[in-house]
Amino acid sequence: MAFDSQDSLFSANSADAPLAQRLRPKDFTQIVGQTHFLNDRFKKILSTDKWCGFIFWGPPGTGKTTLASLIAKTTQRPFEALSAVTCGVKEIKEILEKSRLAFRSGRPAHILFIDEVHRLNKAQQDVLLPFLEEGSIRFIGATTENPSFEINNAIASRSIIYRFNALDSQEIIVLLKRSALANVEVEVLERIAACAHGDARKALNLLDHVCLSGQHLEKITLKEFEEVTQAQSLYYDKKSEAHYDTISAFIKSVRGSDPDAAIYYLARMLEGGEDPVFIARRLIILASEDIGNANPAGLMLATSCLQAVHALGMPEARIPLAQTTTYLACSEKSNRSYTAINEAIDEVKKSGMLEIPMGIRNAPTSMMKNWGYGKGYDYPHNHEGGWTEAQYLPEKIKQKKFYAPTARGSEKKFQEFLSLRGKKNPT
Repeated sequence: MAFDSQDSLFSANSADAPLAQRLRPKDFTQIVGQTHFLNDRFKKILSTDKWCGFIFWGPPGTGKTTLASLIAKTTQRPFEALSAVTCGVKEIKEILEKSRLAFRSGRPAHILFIDEVHRLNKAQQDVLLPFLEEGSIRFIGATTENPSFEINNAIASRSIIYRFNALDSQEIIVLLKRSALANVEVEVLERIAACAHGDARKALNLLDHVCLSGQHLEKITLKEFEEVTQAQSLYYDKKSEAHYDTISAFIKSVRGSDPDAAIYYLARMLEGGEDPVFIARRLIILASEDIGNANPAGLMLATSCLQAVHALGMPEARIPLAQTTTYLACSEKSNRSYTAINEAIDEVKKSGMLEIPMGIRNAPTSMMKNWGYGKGYDYPHNHEGGWTEAQYLPEKIKQKKFYAPTARGSEKKFQEFLSLRGKKNPT
């Protein structure tokens, strides 16, 4: 369904509308947040009225739809709003053709706003291209997904992409105070702002719910808030960018030996509903990739952590996860085993399956022994120290070094061990 710029989709007058709808900004001065691009330069772009398309990208409740409606109001163009969740190509084409007719008649082209535009497939998005090319439509697409992956390159190249940031707690509190609901303690507003995690719509709807439930109270305190709302989970979409950003920050904090940051991101994931098994598996990878032989106990602890998580489930699983996270963050680090296998794989791809030296081949039959399999193999345990000099790599790469232990943790002993046997670290 389409709406023009005067329709009730953006009306703030209805007393029955949700609080977030009633408090929708009526002009640019009432917008909170997005100061990184909502400036004189942006207003100048609008005033020239030469823009072709905008892509508004950011988390829910950060003002994408509101800004689209205010642009329509400012430019005084007919405004058509669709949701990609419910619309199809037919509805989009009807609006595009109507705008083209107006454009060719000398009247202003329409603004077409498509919310959740990433839900349109590539073919559906392509419908916009000829109209954008000729300038017979002004397009605004709103998306919570990265346009680099979800928006056609041809459309993205004809549009200006604006990144909407999640609102910070103070910005959320400014919006909450505008509601003029005076019977709410400041501590409640602060808790709502934290629960909303940058989503203004969620914050205002939560405030509305709390106030409706506490109309009989002289003052709504934290106690009443918690009774009404129970557990409010943080915004954490396990299929979106938040998932990948948070696990990335978690892993990099452990790798960077910052247990405080690591435990913080662990808490964010657990509070957001992340699968604790997923976290435990990532810790196993990290223990081997980033800690490795500098502290071999790290891998054993991480593996035990996965078993504990399976056995316990949440909320108790948070405890071994926290123990493993802080242990790995405080461990000596080495990625030399990780780099060694990568370099060895590259060598195999480059040089192919080189001949294994005859002396270390398997010789289970007398015929193979006659062919020279295993001939000359010198059993290391027959020598003092359990070692004797021998060639194990193929002839062509016999001087190649893949594993170069660090001088940290247990690997320092490995370095000394190899040095005594003539295997110096490559410089």
